[in-house]
Amino acid sequence: MTTKNILDEQLISVVDSLSDFNSLKDVFHSTNNGLPFPSGKILREIVECCRELLFPGYFGNAFVDRNTLKYRMGVGVERLNSLLFDQILAGLCFDGKCTEEEVESKKKLAGQIASDFILMLPKMRSTLITDVIAAFNGDPAAKNYGEIILCYPTIKAVSNYRIAHALLQLGVPLIPRMISELAHSETGIDIHPGATIGDYFAIDHGTGVVIGETAIIGNHVKLYQGVTLGAKSFELDEEGNPVKGIPRHPIVEDNVVIYCNATVLGRITVGEGAVIGGNVWITHDVPKGEMVYQSAVKQSSKPTI
Repeated sequence: MTTKNILDEQLISVVDSLSDFNSLKDVFHSTNNGLPFPSGKILREIVECCRELLFPGYFGNAFVDRNTLKYRMGVGVERLNSLLFDQILAGLCFDGKCTEEEVESKKKLAGQIASDFILMLPKMRSTLITDVIAAFNGDPAAKNYGEIILCYPTIKAVSNYRIAHALLQLGVPLIPRMISELAHSETGIDIHPGATIGDYFAIDHGTGVVIGETAIIGNHVKLYQGVTLGAKSFELDEEGNPVKGIPRHPIVEDNVVIYCNATVLGRITVGEGAVIGGNVWITHDVPKGEMVYQSAVKQSSKPTI
């Protein structure tokens, strides 16, 4: 037997092994023929299209003036509606169990959700403007709002979050999480689309910030890099599986500042105006106006290696 024949047989063996349904049943996905499949590439286009509509002149076509603005908004909304329809339908049908009648029903639903989302864009822009203001006012190095919009990871991450959160509120499965993960890979900031975040929200620097699904954040809250708003150990059901959907992340009230690498865990409340210092571990309620910080570490007079 030639070397080529031996290699061919080995390749055939690998194909047979990879095709064994018992080995892949837990990671295999199939959907009805002809239905769109969620696409990270198209979702990235949707995010860019939303950013262009929300911040015209900063994203997408930079050559925008007041005379052509309405035309460009119209073109952008039409394009967004088309892209959204396919991806929303892909999310609604992702389980692959839709009958033909259900597919037709979900097409109508996808069209309605796309329209409802677009109706939310003016309010979304108003909210994002408050986030830009918060980031600018919170950083003396920032020279203008344009620098915040173009350069700061907080705006990219929070705009993705607000897009994803709106879609989640409208009942779209899977797609919101994919959009939030696009921002996670772009900025290092991980915000679950299920979190609730108020106005004037800012993240300084941003890398390593984690905000869990059931976190609730008030207005005028500022986080620094490395902050975690997470859960403690999960509750388990009678079969030992994690209980899903219960409130398990912190509530952060208005005007709170949380400094770098602080870890805040569990369904606790950080009261209005509280300040959490860097590198602390919090698993209990923090009263209104409280300051929580590490004690100063006594320095040794002898050098250490």
